[in-house]
Amino acid sequence: MKQAKVLTEAEFKRVLAVLGQGKHAQRNRTALMLSHYAGLRVGEIATLRWSDVISTDGEIVQQFYLKPEHTKSNEARPVHVSKRLQRELSVYKSCFKQQIRLTEPLIPSQKRGAFSANSLCQLMGRLYRDAGIDGATSHSGRRWFITRLAHAGVSPKVIMTLAGHRSLATTQRYIDVNDEMMSKAVEVL
Repeated sequence: MKQAKVLTEAEFKRVLAVLGQGKHAQRNRTALMLSHYAGLRVGEIATLRWSDVISTDGEIVQQFYLKPEHTKSNEARPVHVSKRLQRELSVYKSCFKQQIRLTEPLIPSQKRGAFSANSLCQLMGRLYRDAGIDGATSHSGRRWFITRLAHAGVSPKVIMTLAGHRSLATTQRYIDVNDEMMSKAVEVL
């Protein structure tokens, strides 16, 4: 089975530029950023509520927990929110003129209800296609997240835990390797 494409930095910027010109730009950008900067699956993103990412004092949290019923493994897991993702969520929050109801979906569909995992998967596929990127799917962000952490030297055990995998072998299958990375690797010697 062919794996989802891991975007290059230029491709990632192109997707952000293209989706910035479309309808629901900030919502779509936030969904994409949750995939790329938190490594979340589309099914996990679809289940998020504002109460997951906003603290009781109205600030964007540094960590939240996915409920067991919202994960592939049926196990709760923490999601650590980087400063970059916190800024993205804060910008997204500021787009709402009315008071945010914490029980509402973080990423609402056009009908104001929650996206289904399938609908969000289709939306992400369309965003990548609109940017002219072949082979990218809703899983590309998750692979990007895991690959970037691996190439930054983050411990495989930490990456496995952040991804919510039970096996290191599963995590390793997500890591993309290309010629540029291999050339840089041998230059370390």
